[in-house]
Amino acid sequence: MFFRNLTLFRFPTSLDFSQLDELLPEAVLKPVGPLELSSRGFISPCGRGEEALSHRINDAIWLSVGGEDKILPGAVVNDLLQKKLQEIEAKEGRKPGGKTRKRLKDDLLHELLPRAFVKPSRTDALIDLEHGFIAVDASSRKTGENVVSEVRRALGTFPALPLNAEVAPRNVLTAWIAGEPLPEGLSLGEECELKDAMDGGAVVKCQNQDLQSDEITKHLEAGKQVSKLALVLDDHVSFVLGEDLIVRKLKFLDGAVDQLENTEHDDLRAELDARFALMAGEVKRLFLVLENALKLSKADA
Repeated sequence: MFFRNLTLFRFPTSLDFSQLDELLPEAVLKPVGPLELSSRGFISPCGRGEEALSHRINDAIWLSVGGEDKILPGAVVNDLLQKKLQEIEAKEGRKPGGKTRKRLKDDLLHELLPRAFVKPSRTDALIDLEHGFIAVDASSRKTGENVVSEVRRALGTFPALPLNAEVAPRNVLTAWIAGEPLPEGLSLGEECELKDAMDGGAVVKCQNQDLQSDEITKHLEAGKQVSKLALVLDDHVSFVLGEDLIVRKLKFLDGAVDQLENTEHDDLRAELDARFALMAGEVKRLFLVLENALKLSKADA
Protein backbone atom coordinates (compact mmCIF):
# COMPACT_ATOMS: atom_id res chain seq x y z
CA MET A 1 0.00 0.00 0.00
CA PHE A 2 3.01 2.29 -0.19
CA PHE A 3 2.37 5.30 -2.44
CA ARG A 4 4.43 5.55 -5.63
CA ASN A 5 3.84 9.25 -6.38
CA LEU A 6 2.92 12.36 -4.44
CA THR A 7 0.87 15.20 -5.89
CA LEU A 8 0.64 17.62 -2.98
CA PHE A 9 -1.89 20.28 -2.01
CA ARG A 10 -2.03 22.53 1.03
CA PHE A 11 -5.03 23.49 3.14
CA PRO A 12 -5.46 25.52 6.35
CA THR A 13 -4.66 23.52 9.48
CA SER A 14 -7.71 25.11 11.08
CA LEU A 15 -9.99 23.07 8.81
CA ASP A 16 -12.41 20.85 10.75
CA PHE A 17 -12.41 17.15 9.83
CA SER A 18 -14.43 15.99 12.85
CA GLN A 19 -17.48 15.16 10.69
CA LEU A 20 -15.54 13.37 7.96
CA ASP A 21 -16.66 9.84 8.85
CA GLU A 22 -20.30 10.94 9.00
CA LEU A 23 -20.09 12.73 5.63
CA LEU A 24 -18.16 10.16 3.59
CA PRO A 25 -21.09 7.70 3.20
CA GLU A 26 -22.96 10.41 1.28
CA ALA A 27 -20.11 10.49 -1.26
CA VAL A 28 -19.52 6.74 -1.56
CA LEU A 29 -18.77 5.23 -4.98
CA LYS A 30 -21.96 4.20 -6.78
CA PRO A 31 -22.01 1.78 -9.70
CA VAL A 32 -21.80 3.58 -13.03
CA GLY A 33 -25.27 3.85 -14.55
CA PRO A 34 -26.33 2.24 -17.85
CA LEU A 35 -26.11 5.56 -19.72
CA GLU A 36 -23.21 7.06 -17.74
CA LEU A 37 -19.59 7.14 -18.86
CA SER A 38 -18.05 7.21 -15.40
CA SER A 39 -18.66 7.31 -11.66
CA ARG A 40 -16.48 8.46 -8.75
CA GLY A 41 -16.77 8.16 -4.99
CA PHE A 42 -15.08 6.92 -1.84
CA ILE A 43 -14.27 3.28 -1.15
CA SER A 44 -12.67 1.65 1.86
CA PRO A 45 -8.89 2.16 1.84
CA CYS A 46 -8.53 -1.15 3.67
CA GLY A 47 -9.85 -3.18 0.74
CA ARG A 48 -12.95 -5.01 -0.36
CA GLY A 49 -15.24 -6.27 2.35
CA GLU A 50 -14.33 -3.42 4.69
CA GLU A 51 -16.94 -0.83 5.61
CA ALA A 52 -14.84 2.05 6.97
CA LEU A 53 -14.33 4.75 4.32
CA SER A 54 -11.33 6.27 6.10
CA HIS A 55 -8.43 5.00 8.16
CA ARG A 56 -6.75 7.24 10.71
CA ILE A 57 -3.62 6.96 12.83
CA ASN A 58 -2.85 10.01 14.95
CA ASP A 59 -2.95 13.06 12.64
CA ALA A 60 -2.83 11.08 9.39
CA ILE A 61 -5.98 10.07 7.48
CA TRP A 62 -5.99 7.60 4.61
CA LEU A 63 -8.72 7.95 1.97
CA SER A 64 -9.36 6.10 -1.28
CA VAL A 65 -11.36 7.38 -4.24
CA GLY A 66 -12.73 4.62 -6.44
CA GLY A 67 -13.85 4.96 -10.02
CA GLU A 68 -15.76 3.07 -12.67
CA ASP A 69 -15.28 4.03 -16.31
CA LYS A 70 -17.06 2.65 -19.35
CA ILE A 71 -14.65 1.42 -22.03
CA LEU A 72 -16.06 2.71 -25.29
CA PRO A 73 -13.26 3.22 -27.86
CA GLY A 74 -13.79 6.25 -30.07
CA ALA A 75 -12.63 4.26 -33.10
CA VAL A 76 -15.52 1.81 -32.63
CA VAL A 77 -18.10 4.59 -32.34
CA ASN A 78 -16.71 6.43 -35.36
CA ASP A 79 -16.63 3.26 -37.47
CA LEU A 80 -20.28 2.51 -36.74
CA LEU A 81 -21.18 6.16 -37.32
CA GLN A 82 -19.51 6.17 -40.74
CA LYS A 83 -21.43 3.05 -41.75
CA LYS A 84 -24.75 4.64 -40.79
CA LEU A 85 -23.85 7.84 -42.63
CA GLN A 86 -22.96 5.87 -45.74
CA GLU A 87 -26.28 4.02 -45.56
CA ILE A 88 -28.18 7.32 -45.39
CA GLU A 89 -26.17 8.79 -48.27
CA ALA A 90 -26.79 5.69 -50.43
CA LYS A 91 -30.51 5.71 -49.61
CA GLU A 92 -31.23 9.44 -49.89
CA GLY A 93 -28.52 10.51 -52.34
CA ARG A 94 -27.17 13.23 -50.06
CA LYS A 95 -24.58 13.61 -47.33
CA PRO A 96 -26.13 14.03 -43.86
CA GLY A 97 -25.59 17.41 -42.20
CA GLY A 98 -23.99 18.21 -38.87
CA LYS A 99 -27.20 17.91 -36.85
CA THR A 100 -27.89 14.46 -38.28
CA ARG A 101 -24.34 13.33 -37.52
CA LYS A 102 -24.68 14.50 -33.90
CA ARG A 103 -28.04 12.80 -33.46
CA LEU A 104 -26.76 9.54 -34.90
CA LYS A 105 -23.68 9.64 -32.66
CA ASP A 106 -25.81 10.28 -29.57
CA ASP A 107 -28.06 7.38 -30.55
CA LEU A 108 -25.04 5.11 -30.93
CA LEU A 109 -23.71 6.08 -27.50
CA HIS A 110 -27.07 5.34 -25.88
CA GLU A 111 -27.11 1.99 -27.67
CA LEU A 112 -23.54 0.99 -26.80
CA LEU A 113 -23.10 2.32 -23.26
CA PRO A 114 -25.26 -0.26 -21.45
CA ARG A 115 -23.18 -3.04 -23.05
CA ALA A 116 -19.74 -1.48 -22.55
CA PHE A 117 -17.18 -3.04 -20.24
CA VAL A 118 -16.52 -1.25 -16.95
CA LYS A 119 -12.95 -0.53 -15.85
CA PRO A 120 -12.48 -0.02 -12.07
CA SER A 121 -9.83 2.32 -10.65
CA ARG A 122 -8.54 3.48 -7.29
CA THR A 123 -6.55 6.50 -6.17
CA ASP A 124 -5.27 6.80 -2.60
CA ALA A 125 -4.65 9.96 -0.63
CA LEU A 126 -2.98 10.83 2.67
CA ILE A 127 -4.20 13.83 4.68
CA ASP A 128 -1.80 15.27 7.25
CA LEU A 129 -3.85 17.31 9.70
CA GLU A 130 -0.88 18.68 11.64
CA HIS A 131 0.84 20.33 8.68
CA GLY A 132 -2.18 20.89 6.45
CA PHE A 133 -1.37 18.95 3.31
CA ILE A 134 -2.95 16.20 1.26
CA ALA A 135 -0.72 13.87 -0.77
CA VAL A 136 -2.41 12.05 -3.64
CA ASP A 137 -0.82 8.91 -5.04
CA ALA A 138 -0.80 10.25 -8.60
CA SER A 139 1.79 11.59 -11.03
CA SER A 140 -0.63 13.95 -12.77
CA ARG A 141 -2.02 17.19 -11.42
CA LYS A 142 -5.41 16.49 -12.97
CA THR A 143 -5.80 13.19 -11.10
CA GLY A 144 -4.76 14.89 -7.88
CA GLU A 145 -7.27 17.68 -8.40
CA ASN A 146 -10.01 15.12 -9.06
CA VAL A 147 -9.36 13.52 -5.67
CA VAL A 148 -9.34 16.93 -3.98
CA SER A 149 -12.69 17.65 -5.65
CA GLU A 150 -14.12 14.45 -4.19
CA VAL A 151 -12.97 15.46 -0.69
CA ARG A 152 -14.52 18.88 -1.27
CA ARG A 153 -17.78 17.24 -2.37
CA ALA A 154 -17.85 15.17 0.80
CA LEU A 155 -16.94 17.95 3.24
CA GLY A 156 -18.86 20.74 1.51
CA THR A 157 -15.70 22.85 1.58
CA PHE A 158 -12.03 21.98 1.17
CA PRO A 159 -9.83 24.97 0.25
CA ALA A 160 -6.83 22.90 -0.87
CA LEU A 161 -4.47 24.43 -3.43
CA PRO A 162 -1.42 23.08 -5.31
CA LEU A 163 1.95 23.77 -3.73
CA ASN A 164 3.40 27.20 -4.41
CA ALA A 165 7.14 27.74 -4.02
CA GLU A 166 8.47 31.22 -3.25
CA VAL A 167 11.67 30.33 -5.14
CA ALA A 168 11.80 28.83 -8.65
CA PRO A 169 12.10 25.03 -8.22
CA ARG A 170 14.18 24.75 -11.40
CA ASN A 171 16.77 27.13 -9.96
CA VAL A 172 16.96 25.18 -6.70
CA LEU A 173 17.33 21.80 -8.42
CA THR A 174 19.98 23.19 -10.75
CA ALA A 175 21.93 24.66 -7.85
CA TRP A 176 21.97 21.31 -6.04
CA ILE A 177 23.55 19.59 -9.04
CA ALA A 178 25.94 22.50 -9.53
CA GLY A 179 27.41 21.91 -6.09
CA GLU A 180 25.39 23.95 -3.61
CA PRO A 181 24.79 22.10 -0.30
CA LEU A 182 21.64 20.03 -0.17
CA PRO A 183 19.28 20.24 2.80
CA GLU A 184 20.20 17.97 5.70
CA GLY A 185 19.23 14.38 4.97
CA LEU A 186 18.99 14.79 1.20
CA SER A 187 21.49 13.34 -1.27
CA LEU A 188 21.59 13.14 -5.05
CA GLY A 189 20.32 10.10 -6.89
CA GLU A 190 21.35 8.99 -10.37
CA GLU A 191 18.65 10.47 -12.59
CA CYS A 192 17.83 13.94 -13.90
CA GLU A 193 16.29 15.82 -16.77
CA LEU A 194 17.88 19.01 -18.09
CA LYS A 195 16.25 21.54 -20.39
CA ASP A 196 17.35 24.62 -22.25
CA ALA A 197 16.11 27.76 -20.57
CA MET A 198 14.18 28.77 -23.70
CA ASP A 199 10.91 27.03 -24.53
CA GLY A 200 11.19 24.34 -27.17
CA GLY A 201 14.92 23.90 -26.57
CA ALA A 202 16.92 20.72 -26.15
CA VAL A 203 16.02 18.19 -23.45
CA VAL A 204 18.57 15.79 -21.95
CA LYS A 205 17.48 12.80 -19.84
CA CYS A 206 20.06 11.00 -17.72
CA GLN A 207 19.70 7.72 -15.85
CA ASN A 208 22.25 5.70 -13.88
CA GLN A 209 24.47 8.75 -14.11
CA ASP A 210 26.81 10.46 -11.68
CA LEU A 211 25.05 13.81 -11.48
CA GLN A 212 28.21 15.67 -10.52
CA SER A 213 30.25 14.37 -13.44
CA ASP A 214 31.98 16.50 -16.07
CA GLU A 215 29.29 15.51 -18.58
CA ILE A 216 26.56 17.06 -16.46
CA THR A 217 28.71 20.10 -15.75
CA LYS A 218 29.06 20.77 -19.50
CA HIS A 219 25.28 20.75 -19.89
CA LEU A 220 24.97 23.27 -17.06
CA GLU A 221 27.67 25.46 -18.58
CA ALA A 222 25.71 25.38 -21.85
CA GLY A 223 22.78 26.96 -20.02
CA LYS A 224 20.60 23.96 -19.37
CA GLN A 225 18.60 23.81 -16.15
CA VAL A 226 17.32 20.87 -14.12
CA SER A 227 13.61 20.14 -14.51
CA LYS A 228 13.60 16.74 -12.74
CA LEU A 229 16.04 15.42 -10.15
CA ALA A 230 16.42 12.09 -8.36
CA LEU A 231 16.98 12.45 -4.62
CA VAL A 232 17.31 10.23 -1.55
CA LEU A 233 16.16 11.16 1.95
CA ASP A 234 18.16 9.59 4.78
CA ASP A 235 18.43 6.28 2.91
CA HIS A 236 14.74 5.80 3.72
CA VAL A 237 13.03 6.97 0.53
CA SER A 238 14.15 7.70 -3.01
CA PHE A 239 12.16 9.81 -5.45
CA VAL A 240 12.28 12.10 -8.47
CA LEU A 241 11.26 15.71 -7.81
CA GLY A 242 9.99 17.74 -10.75
CA GLU A 243 9.91 21.47 -11.21
CA ASP A 244 6.11 21.06 -11.08
CA LEU A 245 6.65 19.98 -7.43
CA ILE A 246 5.23 16.52 -8.09
CA VAL A 247 7.13 13.65 -6.47
CA ARG A 248 7.41 10.67 -8.82
CA LYS A 249 8.98 7.21 -8.56
CA LEU A 250 8.65 7.26 -4.78
CA LYS A 251 10.28 4.16 -3.30
CA PHE A 252 10.61 3.13 0.32
CA LEU A 253 14.11 1.78 0.89
CA ASP A 254 15.49 -0.80 3.30
CA GLY A 255 16.31 1.92 5.82
CA ALA A 256 12.57 2.49 6.26
CA VAL A 257 11.14 -0.95 5.51
CA ASP A 258 13.48 -2.68 7.95
CA GLN A 259 11.49 -1.04 10.73
CA LEU A 260 8.51 -3.22 9.80
CA GLU A 261 10.52 -6.41 10.16
CA ASN A 262 11.39 -5.47 13.73
CA THR A 263 7.73 -5.18 14.68
CA GLU A 264 5.47 -8.11 15.49
CA HIS A 265 2.05 -8.15 13.81
CA ASP A 266 -0.69 -10.47 15.03
CA ASP A 267 -2.98 -9.95 12.03
CA LEU A 268 -3.29 -8.27 8.67
CA ARG A 269 -4.91 -5.15 10.13
CA ALA A 270 -1.99 -4.65 12.53
CA GLU A 271 0.43 -4.96 9.62
CA LEU A 272 -1.64 -2.52 7.58
CA ASP A 273 -1.57 -0.05 10.47
CA ALA A 274 2.20 -0.40 10.76
CA ARG A 275 2.72 0.18 7.05
CA PHE A 276 0.43 3.19 6.99
CA ALA A 277 2.07 4.72 10.06
CA LEU A 278 5.50 4.21 8.50
CA MET A 279 4.46 5.75 5.20
CA ALA A 280 2.71 8.70 6.85
CA GLY A 281 5.82 9.44 8.89
CA GLU A 282 8.18 9.30 5.91
CA VAL A 283 5.90 11.42 3.71
CA LYS A 284 5.64 13.99 6.49
CA ARG A 285 9.45 14.18 6.81
CA LEU A 286 9.79 14.54 3.06
CA PHE A 287 7.18 17.30 2.96
CA LEU A 288 8.92 19.25 5.72
CA VAL A 289 12.27 19.03 3.94
CA LEU A 290 10.72 20.30 0.70
CA GLU A 291 8.79 22.99 2.54
CA ASN A 292 11.98 24.43 3.97
CA ALA A 293 14.16 23.98 0.88
CA LEU A 294 11.65 25.43 -1.59
CA LYS A 295 10.04 27.92 0.80
CA LEU A 296 6.54 26.56 0.21
CA SER A 297 3.80 29.07 0.89
CA LYS A 298 1.41 28.42 3.76
CA ALA A 299 -2.29 27.97 3.07
CA ASP A 300 -4.48 30.90 4.08
CA ALA A 301 -6.26 30.31 7.36
